[in-house]
Amino acid sequence: MPQRIRKGQSIQQWIGESRKRNVRDKSMPILLMMASLISVMATLGIVSTLIIETFEFFQRVSIFEYLFGTEWYPFSSGNPTFGVLPLLMGTLKVTFIAICVAVPLGLAAAIYLSEYATERTRRIMKPILEVLSGVPTIVYGFFALTFVTPILQIFIPSLKLFNALSPGIVVGIMILPSIISLSEDAMNAVPNSIREGALALGATKLEVSLKVVIPAALSGIVASIVLAISRAIGETMIVSLAGGATPTFDMNITGSIQTMTAYIVQVSSGDAGFGTTIYYSMFAVGFTLFVFTLLMNVVAHTISKRFREEY
Repeated sequence: MPQRIRKGQSIQQWIGESRKRNVRDKSMPILLMMASLISVMATLGIVSTLIIETFEFFQRVSIFEYLFGTEWYPFSSGNPTFGVLPLLMGTLKVTFIAICVAVPLGLAAAIYLSEYATERTRRIMKPILEVLSGVPTIVYGFFALTFVTPILQIFIPSLKLFNALSPGIVVGIMILPSIISLSEDAMNAVPNSIREGALALGATKLEVSLKVVIPAALSGIVASIVLAISRAIGETMIVSLAGGATPTFDMNITGSIQTMTAYIVQVSSGDAGFGTTIYYSMFAVGFTLFVFTLLMNVVAHTISKRFREEY
């Protein structure tokens, strides 16, 4: 709608201001599009770099050996092996332990904050819980190594200094805010009329929470869990400090392990020269990690779409 001429304003001034507004209106979409293109180009640049360097790695190492090999000894002077399964196993062990810790605690906290806590309690507890997301991961790593592991060794004497159990528990603590915050938001989005209807039919508060609110908010809850899994898979400092650097293809959680991210840290810290096979293996592992994260996002989108409820 055209701007009206203000009192005391000349026609020439009004035309000049109208032209400036038109320039701003036309330039803003261009600036916003450029901002969007920067993120898209950055993503394409990262993916293309991973693909090019990974292709160079597979020129030197068989892709069959990489995908199905059960030994990962790239620094061996005699016969280096590049089977990624030990790194994958270490990553999955830490992620599984983290999810076993984070999902029950996170959902329980989200149900309490959404369905049981008073407004005053919610205002106090939620910021305290979200402080966990602001703690640097290197602090979590030292916490796992110097505090959690000694406590676990009291109950599990066979537990090594570097193991999968301790970093798995601490990674679970680290991803708690993601599950709590997103799950609570999804539960709060459920209309109160549905709760009131269930209560009117004789359901208890717990039955309403478990059988009405959670199914209605399932898409958001699943999305929060998958996001937490993706973050656990990509965690670096905690597993590097407390997990060790021993890639093993077994189910033991009390001994030293090495995850995909921990190996990338090891190589990028200067243990391999530029242009060597070990150097290119870092990009192959990174590309594998990228594919895992992409698959997790696709699964999250599919599940969320499948269980989305319309109200």
